[in-house]
Amino acid sequence: MEGKTGEEMGKTLMTETWLRKHRLLYVGATRHPFILSIRDGNIDLSSFKTWLGQDYVFVRAFVPFAASVLSKACKGSDNSSNDVEVMLGGMAALNDEIAWFKKEASKWGVQLSDIVPQKANQNYCRFLESLMSPEVEYTVAITAFWAIEAVYQESFAHCLEDGTKPPPELQETCQRWGNEGFGQYCNALRKIADRQLEKASDDVITKAEVTFLRVLEHEVDFWNISHGGT
Repeated sequence: MEGKTGEEMGKTLMTETWLRKHRLLYVGATRHPFILSIRDGNIDLSSFKTWLGQDYVFVRAFVPFAASVLSKACKGSDNSSNDVEVMLGGMAALNDEIAWFKKEASKWGVQLSDIVPQKANQNYCRFLESLMSPEVEYTVAITAFWAIEAVYQESFAHCLEDGTKPPPELQETCQRWGNEGFGQYCNALRKIADRQLEKASDDVITKAEVTFLRVLEHEVDFWNISHGGT
């Protein structure tokens, strides 16, 4: 991960523990063949167009999930924290993100109104819906929110590292999620998650870890769509 991600004041953070414990799955989600093909400049652009259409559908489903996490933040964080402000910034960015998808779809000739969500996309969206339940703790929901955003940031930032060769027409895509500002936002989400986990019960921590793993599994399945998966 980018930025400050290790031990603070000699104490190992929960997310750091999970990233070490589940490293193989995390690498599978952030170094997927689809991402590596963008990084190396040999991506089949039809695969990119498939991803573009499917991810637009996912982002539309992500909006109410993000709103539900914001609502939980209003109720579940103390007044001294900046959880709500961080979440509001993310919500505002989603409007720009949806506009970007529409612009890119027009450029690539992708008819968004004709997109039918594939099975992996449907499953991921249903997973998001399950996290919107009032019974789901804020700690669990913010863990999922951080993990979803972090996978994209880590993946596309990898495509911008020295020596990579992303196609010029996909440079803007890589910059959208791989830029330093988005990385700082993901770090802010991670700090919120760690702070919540630090004071959570063992039961909630277990739920949050399972949720983290499910996000990674869904991310791998979603990337697979671009390689002929469902």
